[in-house]
Amino acid sequence: MERIASFCVDHTRLMPGIYTSRIDGDIVTYDIRMRRPNIPPFLPNAAMHTVEHLFATFVRNSRHKDHIIYFGPMGCRTGFYFLTRNLSHADAIQLMIEAFDFIADFEGAIPGAAAAECGNYLEHDLDGAKKEAKAFLPVIMGWTEEKLRYLG
Repeated sequence: MERIASFCVDHTRLMPGIYTSRIDGDIVTYDIRMRRPNIPPFLPNAAMHTVEHLFATFVRNSRHKDHIIYFGPMGCRTGFYFLTRNLSHADAIQLMIEAFDFIADFEGAIPGAAAAECGNYLEHDLDGAKKEAKAFLPVIMGWTEEKLRYLG
């Protein structure tokens, strides 16, 4: 079998940030890398789960909601994939910054965190999600389209 594109990225050189993972027609997959691969600590599951709920809720309620395809965690627990359609890189970067800012300051009930709405509603960590968002914001502030390329 052919190696998939994401396995062709040199994870030993990858640093936290936002990267264009792939472009398929009008759909762009962004690699939101919050942790350096293969170097613990990795993102805690409960915090990742809450980031997923808050980020997805924010972007699907944003001015760009019709351009959002998917947001979800990487199995390696170093970040997330974010898929958009017909959204400029500049608008996508700004939306990601706004989403993490929203998470960093979020107060209240986690959207979609009831048993009827979520497959693992007991595993959430709002404080952990806020901490992760606050730590990641300085990494992506001022991120540009030129920085979206993977190294090497």
